[in-house]
Amino acid sequence: MSRADVCVVACAEAFRGDGEILAAGIGGAVTVLGARLARLTFEPDLLTNDGVCLLTGDVPALGRAPEVVEGWLPFRDHLWLVLNGRRHVMLGASQIDRYGNTNISCIGDWARPKAQLLGVRGAPGNTRCDPTSYWIPRHSPRVFVREVDMVSGIGTDRGAFNLRCVITDLAVLDFRTADGSMRLVSVHPGVTVDEVVAATGFDLDIPRNVAQTREPTPEELRVLDRLDPSRTRDREVPA
Repeated sequence: MSRADVCVVACAEAFRGDGEILAAGIGGAVTVLGARLARLTFEPDLLTNDGVCLLTGDVPALGRAPEVVEGWLPFRDHLWLVLNGRRHVMLGASQIDRYGNTNISCIGDWARPKAQLLGVRGAPGNTRCDPTSYWIPRHSPRVFVREVDMVSGIGTDRGAFNLRCVITDLAVLDFRTADGSMRLVSVHPGVTVDEVVAATGFDLDIPRNVAQTREPTPEELRVLDRLDPSRTRDREVPA
């Protein structure tokens, strides 16, 4: 078992209880694997797609075309799902603050940024209309900041629809606090609370007893090895 295996299972858990909703993991291989693992184990009604316009019936391994296609999902229908809250998306973020506001647009002052990134893309609509989670493979103070340089995805203080959780290479966090600020839920095996605090650029809500993120079951590891035989997930999570 690797740290990446734990992260994939944590991402899968984010989709628990979603039922028949489009599970969109677009923050990297770990998010895609999380959605597919959830469907193949405890959340069989999830809809998964090939990243373009096909609903995949057989949940293929990464990089392989589906042998079974459940349906066609053209862009107009995809947008209908987004606008009607029928998609749970797991995004990435270059910066995130304590209320879950995220930045994927630029680093530095808007008038003269140090770096130009993706732009806001679909982050405003995703966070306003749909359940949204985040996968951040490198938990550091450069990512977890007091204030994002630009708001791309909105947080709990700006009317986010349903911010579920943030999963990183160190921990699982959520926003289930009285003021909607970020809370430490669990630390991954081998990680301490102090390490998470040191890697975060703002004050976290920390419960008295912080759990350990659960490890994958033997069956989940077997499914993961079928979905990702080349272990792409290990290249995404720092050793």
